[in-house]
Amino acid sequence: MISKDINLAVQHLNSNGIIGFPTETVYGLAGNAFETEAIHKIFEVKKRPTFNPLIVHIKGIKDLEQVAQEIPPMAYELATAFWPGPLTFILKKQPHIPNLVTANQDTVAVRVPNHPVALELLRHLDFPLVAPSANPFTSISPTSAEHVENYFGNQINMVLDGGECTAGIESTIIGFDNNRVVVYRLGALALEEIEKVSGSVTLLNKKEKQPIAPGMLLKHYSPKTNFILTRNVHQELEWYSDKKVGLLLFNSFLPEFNSNNQIVLSEESDLKLAASRLYHAMHQLDKMNLDLIIAERLPEYGLGVSMNDRLERASKK
Repeated sequence: MISKDINLAVQHLNSNGIIGFPTETVYGLAGNAFETEAIHKIFEVKKRPTFNPLIVHIKGIKDLEQVAQEIPPMAYELATAFWPGPLTFILKKQPHIPNLVTANQDTVAVRVPNHPVALELLRHLDFPLVAPSANPFTSISPTSAEHVENYFGNQINMVLDGGECTAGIESTIIGFDNNRVVVYRLGALALEEIEKVSGSVTLLNKKEKQPIAPGMLLKHYSPKTNFILTRNVHQELEWYSDKKVGLLLFNSFLPEFNSNNQIVLSEESDLKLAASRLYHAMHQLDKMNLDLIIAERLPEYGLGVSMNDRLERASKK
């Protein structure tokens, strides 16, 4: 059930229910971060392996010590610069955070979402929310209430509708090594923006066993349709000329190709706009009964790097 009723969402969450809720990045599948009953439901509904940790969502910087300890000075600098926003920290957890949230690790992922509905919901609660993306494990992340409803229907209590997600891809996840920044997941905050505050960063964003953060597994964010990422769309079209193909393109249509089977993310070459449309476009193409989706690699700077990371994981067999 899709609803804009925050009070109803609060009732479900207070009763250890789970709901879909909006953030600026993607929709999350949310439950009480302190209650293992609710957390178990999230893993079960998503079919997510419990070795893959979850992100805790809090209402502001003042609540950071409620879930984390031994917080480095750089974390506060970055939180001041980018919270609320699509930046998640990996920090040493407080002992009362359930091990199920952190995959039995001594660290916890935490952020403040930059969405008015999410922040209003958190203000109505006496606990933070644990919320991975509201999609079955490895599927395309949802950027609308309808996506969540299509995935889960009555398996969850409700979907709190907050419109389309404005960032469109997941948060950037970072940790700290002696106050220096380590990036565990590329995301909706570009590395260049982080480096303006922190100085140079280290990228460590792939780990199949015991991942430190969500989004590190090699296969993720995948449509059901076969999916290829390429620098040369024309060449791929020649190789698959006998297939029913859909195209996911950056900034221009192919005039010689069926216009109904191609989506351009931003004719203005605006990477932020392209990111906001990426998953929605993947959902659209995945519904078209195609044999294959061919995605064009984006520019390797800014949010293009984050989007290419998503497309690479989507294309893994």
